Amino acid sequence: MRTVIVVAGLCAVVGAAVGCGGEPAEPGRTGASEPKVTSRQIGVLAPVDSADTAFTYDQAAAPPGAQLELEVMEGAGATTVRLTVELLQPDRGYAVHAHTEPCGVTGTDAGPHYQHEIDPAATPDRPSVDPAYANPQNEIWLDLTTDGQGNGSAETTVPFVFDDRVPSSIVLHEQPKTATEQGRAGSAGGRVACFTAPFR
Repeated sequence: MRTVIVVAGLCAVVGAAVGCGGEPAEPGRTGASEPKVTSRQIGVLAPVDSADTAFTYDQAAAPPGAQLELEVMEGAGATTVRLTVELLQPDRGYAVHAHTEPCGVTGTDAGPHYQHEIDPAATPDRPSVDPAYANPQNEIWLDLTTDGQGNGSAETTVPFVFDDRVPSSIVLHEQPKTATEQGRAGSAGGRVACFTAPFR
């Protein structure tokens, strides 16, 4: 895995809050409003027996050699996450989420979805399916659809920044969209690939 730290091009994330065009930042708040570091991490999917950071568990849905690029930008009380993929299965949807643990030899090794506010009713055997907690404002969802070459991207901005807990991986699921209804919220079927990508 290659990790690149970038500190430029953040006006799109925080806008006028840091005085990047438009209204200037509030006096005395410039330092507090400026974003933290932007990180970019790249992984290339490989079969489980040879993978290091990017694992495929279904080589038809997530072919070896497919590339995943994750960018994380924090600032002004919000976090923007962008996922760009190349050479996945063409013309296909993938539900994608941030998970709590690093990838391993099985999809379950990545643990449950990362939640900013943790569902108190969830357990290791019964992950959160309550839409009050399993939703795209409290979790990080990056559902995407690839084009005819297997390329695509997704971006989300959530209304929080990370404290001492950060996601450890991104998981691609077999379903094209994440369920939102009560009792199924956050569900997206089996795990076809995983990318260990610490968010900080």
